[in-house]
Amino acid sequence: MEAYIYDAVRTPRGRGKVDGSLHEITPIQLATQVLEAVRDRNQIDTADVDDVILGCVSPVGEQGADIARVAVLNADYAQTVPGVQINRFCASGLEAVNMAAAKVFSGEAMFAIGGGVESMSRVPMASDGGAWAMDPAVAYKTYFAPQGIGADVIATKFGISRDDADAYAVESQQRAKQAWDEGRFKKSIVPVKDVIGQVVLDHDEHMRPDATMQSLGALKPSFAALGEDMPGFDTVALLRYPELEKVNHVHHAGNSSGIVDGAAAVLVGNKDMGEKYGLKPRAKIKAMASIGSEPLIMLTGPEFVAGKLLQRAGMTKDDIDLWELNEAFASVVLRYMQAMDLDHAKINVNGGAIAMGHPLGATGAMVLGTALDELERSGKGTALVNLCVGAGMGTGIVIERI
Repeated sequence: MEAYIYDAVRTPRGRGKVDGSLHEITPIQLATQVLEAVRDRNQIDTADVDDVILGCVSPVGEQGADIARVAVLNADYAQTVPGVQINRFCASGLEAVNMAAAKVFSGEAMFAIGGGVESMSRVPMASDGGAWAMDPAVAYKTYFAPQGIGADVIATKFGISRDDADAYAVESQQRAKQAWDEGRFKKSIVPVKDVIGQVVLDHDEHMRPDATMQSLGALKPSFAALGEDMPGFDTVALLRYPELEKVNHVHHAGNSSGIVDGAAAVLVGNKDMGEKYGLKPRAKIKAMASIGSEPLIMLTGPEFVAGKLLQRAGMTKDDIDLWELNEAFASVVLRYMQAMDLDHAKINVNGGAIAMGHPLGATGAMVLGTALDELERSGKGTALVNLCVGAGMGTGIVIERI
């Protein structure tokens, strides 16, 4: 049994603040609109969809109560279509696609939709709490520290300077602007509409293409106070990594992923369902994987899951034409490039979350769609898509353009 990607859609990313263009759009509306787009663009009978799996990292309040099933009903899919919400932190959207693909590979599903949604302006990050950060016994045992501290520990441990991180961020902004200017995202973008059908957002509004080394250099490190003062997470980091003399705090708002709202969906199916609807597969799924990694530094999982993916696919690094890694923090991508010995010209060629933002539950499906669009635009063959994950994990997928 094989699994193919037939379509990938996403909303633009809206600033995750009360003045953001998507603040008045509820999470269920965002999820509904991408599901409607998948149905309408492909002219499928939704009774043939065997499951809808949506990632959501803060599944409380408006994002609670199994938002996937509620979105299925709100999008007027057949009532026989089930839905389930999942949470693998920042990789939730890609994990949802991987789960959809696994259902197709196993024969459990003929068509399945994976994706995600997050309205960070309406449901703030970490609203769901959790023992990892809130139970002192668990936090002590796992050397808990916020992700920003982990990103700064990566920079310190692997020799990544503030200038390195800022230069990467400037490049991300420039690449994202070029991608938008050249219409590289237009195949996947679903403009968001309000309740009366008017378009409220048709572009990623978090971008700052005028960012320079000078403007970023004026920003203060975001995590220095958390690390050096109360509650003093640098001490925790140095207990876990005693070989470090101190933590060099290099990250700030300009070289970290932006807080935004958005949703995405990916249609996965077998060959028979594509033939039934006259749909041409856009890509074949070659391998999927997740892995655990050290939880304090937390964000180095991508290099380990990349190796696992390549092994499963029977491929080497040289067989991959295009690399996508979510830009949670600049040091995450720079360390990945360092560990994998990657050419910067092959990774995140259209920018990433530093420029466009990171709607937690949706980002994994978004970056997969970005890679798929770029394979088609450039005529390249293969892509490895990857995300770092909270609590020390990595999740990825390898696809081959058809």
